[in-house]
Amino acid sequence: MSKKIKDNSYGLIGWPVKQSLSPELHNHWLAQQGIDEYYSLYEVSPDELAEKTQQMIKAGIKGWNVTVPHKIAIMLLVDEIDATAKAVGAINTIKVGADGKLFGTNTDVYGFLENLREKAPEWNKDKPALILGAGGAARAAAYALKEAGTTKVYISNRTFEKVEALCADLGGEPLVPLQWQERESVIAEVSLIVNATSLGMAGSRELELDISQAEKDTVVYDIVYKPLMTKLLEDAQDRDLKVVTGFGMLVHQAIAAFKLWFDATPDLSDGLVENIEERFK
Repeated sequence: MSKKIKDNSYGLIGWPVKQSLSPELHNHWLAQQGIDEYYSLYEVSPDELAEKTQQMIKAGIKGWNVTVPHKIAIMLLVDEIDATAKAVGAINTIKVGADGKLFGTNTDVYGFLENLREKAPEWNKDKPALILGAGGAARAAAYALKEAGTTKVYISNRTFEKVEALCADLGGEPLVPLQWQERESVIAEVSLIVNATSLGMAGSRELELDISQAEKDTVVYDIVYKPLMTKLLEDAQDRDLKVVTGFGMLVHQAIAAFKLWFDATPDLSDGLVENIEERFK
């Protein structure tokens, strides 16, 4: 782990996690609300997930967020899963009970949809959407769009079997599996394009996607927030398309997790969110 576990703290597990802005948000909100806790980053490799989970419980950690690549694997390690996480098939937030048992939920669903509604209220759910990816974030996005009443949601990933499994797990229609090499064939008919992969993140390869056929009312949404403006979003902006960055999703899912852990709502009027966002423009 990147830092020694602190008793009675909270944090984020993933591999890697050093790029995360979650500590800046949560530690600011903890101080703001007068809560004597701390939020840390914990690097946990896939092969040590079960062992480190038990270490965190023993250390007295009361809750943590889960990011790539653990959102699906951690499902097997929790004692209770709420309906949303069960339906999505992925967990991004854990709360530890007084008895040491783990409760898992998924605040990515709320974060994804709240960010979309806030930044692109003109988004047309009566036209199809395209999601790239098949991991935990893609599952949350697919579930959110399905629950929002989107007429059709194409999902494409390099590994087609993962797409088929995602669509089957989430109940099929309106989810439609799409081969990776066919991902650009639907650009002209969709009103929303979502990058739910890590492609485009600092240190990763760029996402290759030709959006030249996109209609003018298309919204392009990238869950990556470092950099804030990925190549995909820059391409969309150059074509005068509406863009939605991943930072708002991070903020809204973090608010939901904070409420779960502390039964308190962060005050966003102090400018923290705007200041962070401005730094990464």
